[in-house]
Amino acid sequence: MTLRQLVLLLTVCLVLFGLIMIGSSSVVDASRDFGDKWYYLKLQSFWVFLGLIGFFIAGLIPHFGIKLLGARRWLNLGLVSFQPSEVTKLTFALYLSALLTKPVKFLHFLASLGLVGGLIVLEPDLGTTLIVGGMAMAIFFTSQGKLKHLLFLLALSALSIGLLIFISPYRLARFRTFLNYSHDPLGSSYQVRQALLAVGSGGLTGVGLGQSRQKYQFLPEVTTDSIFAIVAEELGLFGAASVILAFLLLTMTGLNIAKSAAHKFSSNLAVGITSVVSLQALINISSNIALLPFTGIPLPFISYGGTSLVVLMIGMGILFNIANA
Repeated sequence: MTLRQLVLLLTVCLVLFGLIMIGSSSVVDASRDFGDKWYYLKLQSFWVFLGLIGFFIAGLIPHFGIKLLGARRWLNLGLVSFQPSEVTKLTFALYLSALLTKPVKFLHFLASLGLVGGLIVLEPDLGTTLIVGGMAMAIFFTSQGKLKHLLFLLALSALSIGLLIFISPYRLARFRTFLNYSHDPLGSSYQVRQALLAVGSGGLTGVGLGQSRQKYQFLPEVTTDSIFAIVAEELGLFGAASVILAFLLLTMTGLNIAKSAAHKFSSNLAVGITSVVSLQALINISSNIALLPFTGIPLPFISYGGTSLVVLMIGMGILFNIANA
């Protein structure tokens, strides 16, 4: 199987699996809030349709992704409204990929990252800031970065994250929960405790598709932040491990595409798109099993949310295009 076919297959499988899990996890909330148990599934199906259009435009028109270079206005789809922070993941990857095709002073790169990251933090959205920062460091390091610069960025990131946690009461509460998730069981640690109950009750094979008990208003955000816990509960260790394996395979495929890309811009962009998906998956899955605090990061292709899905599918279309270049 070629790299292009792997990108297409994995994207389609993850998106279809996401529709199945959204349909399963959302029936209680959708019935309660809208009187239609398939409300979220119908909306997500519409976003999948838009995402397929984006994938087709970015992936099937010859060399479309390569000709874009650093242009950052191509995601403007008129009447469709996007969350700026989600769009930033891809547009900033495009900008950095073009910028780093030639030698760039470290301070120039740092200023660009600081400006974009600072604006996202002000939303406030620390989770997306981590994704964008990780993506930027991946592109910089693989294109021309030095180890000393990477170590400096990691140290600066750790200090910045620590400061942002310390000055924000709700972040500090989440961090305390991360250190001890028995702290404040009905408050800041409630979501992680319920997620762990869901994961633990799934066992090896799960309680069965559609049979989750935690989705009955016990576990918050079952269609977004916590959907991996529902996957583990309904499909068990085997189902959860299959999802993780799919993301690992997609990450390796993306990096192989970057390695074999014909142009440095294309290689940089492949690294950027791949790192966004892999970091987002890592943070979401880790938060559901108490390895990281909950940050509000959705699980790529699987969590409910139109903006994230469409942007990621456009990114996969570009990756598909790069593999054919």
